[in-house]
Amino acid sequence: MDTLQQLDTELFIYLNNLGSTPWDGLWLGITNKWYSIPVYVVLLVLVYKKLGLKNTGIVVLFVAALITCTDQLANVFKHGFERLRPCQLDALRQQTRFIAVRCGSFGYFSAHAASSMSLAIFLGMVLRKKLRYLLTLLILWACIIGYSRIYVGVHYPGDVLTGMFIGGLLGYFFYLLFGFISAKLKLNGNHLK
Repeated sequence: MDTLQQLDTELFIYLNNLGSTPWDGLWLGITNKWYSIPVYVVLLVLVYKKLGLKNTGIVVLFVAALITCTDQLANVFKHGFERLRPCQLDALRQQTRFIAVRCGSFGYFSAHAASSMSLAIFLGMVLRKKLRYLLTLLILWACIIGYSRIYVGVHYPGDVLTGMFIGGLLGYFFYLLFGFISAKLKLNGNHLK
């Protein structure tokens, strides 16, 4: 386990130090959840245009439950493992760039990475028949969000990868659940075939 932690730390130092002051504002914006609101609005419009009002309401409920589930699971892991964030360690702060507005206590696993990946997988799968490349674009967006957490100095790569993996699993599970409920409610489920 110490070897894994050492590799994670070394990779964090490398990836974090790829940053430079001229790019800090961009990455601070990317990591700020409020800056993703335009993405959410576009996704909501796409869901409405492709699936109609009734399905949009169901999708919104599923997204709210998915994000809540992902966020709460991340909190359980953070308080269960109590792995300090890299920005909490003085030795690492001297070797890296900490530019985030704040640094929470525990970081395993990244809720940002998990939530963005869960949303990417869920919506990408729900709309995959209507919008062919959306899943790929959303996964790329989720990966950029994940890297932003390393860039600003608040998560190790292992935190981000675990968050993305768990978020992806939850997103896919919610997609399957959405398909099941759509079939039971006899909603227009053509997008799931």
